[in-house]
Amino acid sequence: MNVLFVGLGSIGTRHLNNLHAVAKQKNIPVQAWALRSSKRALPEETRALLAGEWEALPEDAHFDAAFITNPTHLHFDTLKMLRGKADALFIEKPIFEATDRVLSECLAPGQKAYVAAPMRWCGTMLALKKLLPKLSVYSARVICSSYLPDWRPNVDYRTVYSAHKDMGGGVTIDLIHEWDYLMELFGKPEQVHNFKGTYSHLEIDSDDLSVYIAKYPKLLCEVHLDYFGREYRRSIELFCKEGTVTADFGAGTLTLEDGTVTEYPEPVNERYLREMAYFLDYAQSEAKESVNTPETALDVLKLTLGEL
Repeated sequence: MNVLFVGLGSIGTRHLNNLHAVAKQKNIPVQAWALRSSKRALPEETRALLAGEWEALPEDAHFDAAFITNPTHLHFDTLKMLRGKADALFIEKPIFEATDRVLSECLAPGQKAYVAAPMRWCGTMLALKKLLPKLSVYSARVICSSYLPDWRPNVDYRTVYSAHKDMGGGVTIDLIHEWDYLMELFGKPEQVHNFKGTYSHLEIDSDDLSVYIAKYPKLLCEVHLDYFGREYRRSIELFCKEGTVTADFGAGTLTLEDGTVTEYPEPVNERYLREMAYFLDYAQSEAKESVNTPETALDVLKLTLGEL
């Protein structure tokens, strides 16, 4: 399998490591190439996973799969550059930094593509999705709260894309996972109201707080996203006919309506490994559409930004 990585920051490196691990399990030989604009030397263990590095894409290059893992605001131009040069695309979330991007301008007709949605693959979420059809849900409350300076150890948070609006940063789209899984669980809401802005002491120009109220035909949903919570919190509470169901993704627990707590302890990387296993199967299958298409991802982005 001939694979290209465009961008090898923290998330690209994670995907590169996982690609090799999952491909080995599936007995798929892999040659991975990196297209990089950074002059920063890669760690030796990362370079060992690559067949080579390029500063420019060879004219006749073609790949079985390509991973778009560079900053969000570069995705559109990267996809245009790769148009027709990769059989299957893995696009890191969010798909774009703005909603006016036209998919037909950057994707070939019938292009196989999957947009990253790792929250869908964590053990607690998989258990919640299995339980959901049995529940009568009246309302949902979602929170993702964490401290941006702690996201990337030994990296100045002020220098990363999350801190800069013009690079696609800000909780509203950086934490798009919450709306991605809500769309998978409940579909599109009928109405959404969103208030957002920069309220904390953090030295950033992107929004650090975003709060939503969404109306569905049979339930209301509250969503809270922030960059400044000192205690990591990531969960969804479902207020149901027989009690409250809470999926705590940080703790890896699912509390049922009767108060029973079921545990799904696992390293965070397990969700990424499941996602990679899915992508490799999809890339080698006859399926045309992935479980998270660019069209769906663009709809989620529009909803996140209050444009849907």
